[in-house]
Amino acid sequence: MPSIVYDYGGSLYINLTNRCPCACSFCIRLGGAGVGSAESLWLEREPSARDVMSELEKRELDECGEFVFCGYGEPLCALDTLLEVCRALRRRGGARIRVDTNGLGDLINGRPVAPLLRGLVDKISISLNAPDARRYDELCASQYGLEAFPAILEFARECKRHVPEVVFTVVDVISPGEIETCAALAAGLGIPLRVRAFT
Repeated sequence: MPSIVYDYGGSLYINLTNRCPCACSFCIRLGGAGVGSAESLWLEREPSARDVMSELEKRELDECGEFVFCGYGEPLCALDTLLEVCRALRRRGGARIRVDTNGLGDLINGRPVAPLLRGLVDKISISLNAPDARRYDELCASQYGLEAFPAILEFARECKRHVPEVVFTVVDVISPGEIETCAALAAGLGIPLRVRAFT
């Protein structure tokens, strides 16, 4: 049975969609059907906000410190559902809300996404993954081609205006020199960079 909600690293993760405009060579979903407590994250259909809240209510939510939108797809591909669930979680109060994203939400939705996250999302983690547009295209094979990388940087700039905490991540499949370049780029934007181990 595919999981909409699953436990991982002490947080509750929310799996909204399997859609993604990228085909990253290091994507975690290439390594198996599930992550954490989820045996499978391959959805039979995309859940509605009501479906998500129904699954969340089965958990001990008062013991949860963080909700994370991250599954086997790009959560901003299901933007309206994400926003509706965020509003419902805010009404409950309590745990922080984080979105793990490839940063292509504006291109995916054809409109600026960051302002919609204001007051709903506490932290956004953006997968930078490469030091420049050409290398990003090689590694992530985005359907947006060379437009993708500058769109990620612009999305990050806008998130800084609307979301309290913004971080970049890279996976250590790139060279140490490329990671250094990514760190310098992130620092120039005033955004911390976290290096993730390839699994």
